[in-house]
Amino acid sequence: MKIESQQTRQHIIDSGYQLISTKGFSNVGLSQILTFAKVPKGSFYHYFKSKEQFGEEIINSYFNAYLGYIDQLFLPQNGTGLERLMSYWQYWQTTQNTCSVEQKCLVVKLSAEVADLSESMRLALDKGACAVIDRLAACIQAGIDDGSLPMMHASITAEMLYQLWLGASLKNKLSLDPNALERVLQLTMALLAQPNSALK
Repeated sequence: MKIESQQTRQHIIDSGYQLISTKGFSNVGLSQILTFAKVPKGSFYHYFKSKEQFGEEIINSYFNAYLGYIDQLFLPQNGTGLERLMSYWQYWQTTQNTCSVEQKCLVVKLSAEVADLSESMRLALDKGACAVIDRLAACIQAGIDDGSLPMMHASITAEMLYQLWLGASLKNKLSLDPNALERVLQLTMALLAQPNSALK
């Protein structure tokens, strides 16, 4: 694909992400996306086979950027394993509470909506979430190795904490309580400081 075509394709994906992260997948039509992107309506199927494939590409593009951010955040020069891990949760808290809608977690936004709607989108979301958990587990293991975290099962702890934050973020959307994620942050610190036997 030519560079210009690649740029146009990515522009449609970025435009679709802005709309879908705000309104949801089902509530946004192709004509609305293309009008927002200022791209001729007849060109959509030149780049995507279907709206479902377009949705999958939005998810993949989101995770490419998100995982790149995590990789930078978790670089060894950014502190101990514990410090890097807590920086991630603080970033999550900030984006969920204060940032614009399109900067918030796409897994929180789309999981319930598309899980039964599209198998390919469900799998893309699950693959991305698993990649996040793998990075969290590696950071937890780094914290165990450098002594900033006590002994625990890194993979189980990573999965448990990710699920905790996903659930709390969904509840936060319902209650609009800015302190909800602060309480989860404090709980996360306590769990990491004194993991129970199930996490060891």
